[in-house]
Amino acid sequence: MSRHIVLTGGGTAGHIEPMLATAVALQEAEPGLQITCIGSVGGLETSLVPQRGFTLRAVPAVPLPRKPSADLVKLPARLLRARAQAKAILKDTEAAAVVGFGGYASLPAYLAAKSLGIPVVVHEANATAGIANKIGARWAAFVGTAAKTNGLDGASIVGMPIRAALATLDRSALRGEALEHFGMRPSTRTLLVYGGSQGARRLNTAILAAAPQLHEAGIGVLHSYGKKNTVEEPHFDGGPSYVALPYIDRMDLAYAATDFVLCRSGMGTVAEVSAVGLPAMYVPLPHGNGEQRLNAEPVVAAGGGVLVDDADLDGQYLIEHLLPILTDESVVNQMAGAARGAGHAEAAQVLAAKVLEVARRD
Repeated sequence: MSRHIVLTGGGTAGHIEPMLATAVALQEAEPGLQITCIGSVGGLETSLVPQRGFTLRAVPAVPLPRKPSADLVKLPARLLRARAQAKAILKDTEAAAVVGFGGYASLPAYLAAKSLGIPVVVHEANATAGIANKIGARWAAFVGTAAKTNGLDGASIVGMPIRAALATLDRSALRGEALEHFGMRPSTRTLLVYGGSQGARRLNTAILAAAPQLHEAGIGVLHSYGKKNTVEEPHFDGGPSYVALPYIDRMDLAYAATDFVLCRSGMGTVAEVSAVGLPAMYVPLPHGNGEQRLNAEPVVAAGGGVLVDDADLDGQYLIEHLLPILTDESVVNQMAGAARGAGHAEAAQVLAAKVLEVARRD
């Protein structure tokens, strides 16, 4: 009888994507292995997981309040109910291990696994560990992180699991197909501007202001401006293309079409961009606890990117600081090599191997 591994995580793509990448790597490493994912009722995972061909079973979302509130009073009862449901799933699947990536469903699954004596593996994608992963890590057989992480003593850096299509991407082989897909003409260099699925207004404003000078310098632009935004796409007669799209669903081709990236620095973005060997100008979100800056710092320290404060980014900044890089082929190539060296393209396989190592055998 084949073994069954249960993965849990959700709420955001930052939890779901590494979970799904690891699921694929697990099945590649052990053919016939069964996978079930535990997510939260109403979470993003309820659509993404089935779309990727994996079974999803949901438990009630259990937010963990950080301050005294009515929700904090209700927490014990909610957690007990969610743990009971997670426990039923683990018994039903006869889970050999539970692998958690954080999110509302993870803590009930960790607690259920502990009560049943099922080994736990925790993966933390952020520079500061979430509450659920901090708790699960206390009894986990293995704790892996995407990068250096605060709050998880004894953790090992394995990198951020990313989709196999990106981890093994041959950019040069796909270049022609990628340019044709986006309707772009070959140019001296092509810049990808990517602010995530929702876009980033600061990036949009800056690149539009710098567009004429970039065009004159022979730089093509592939600009994903976000579904919630609108932009007036620049039009130039001849020369390199400027293609503006609200959303890019073929990021493999976007990476293959380009030579440099202007982007935010969520861990998923940093992991993908560095793994495919693209140098980048990272512009961390200006709010939050500073995690986005911490995400990019290892790649930047290795020479695979540069960091820019959100407040400093405008069209003039791009002309003065990014354009000289883009027009120097040796610099771009050197940064590309450093980015690939700092990336963890094999993270999903490394994490999968650890999971199979600790998973119980009946």
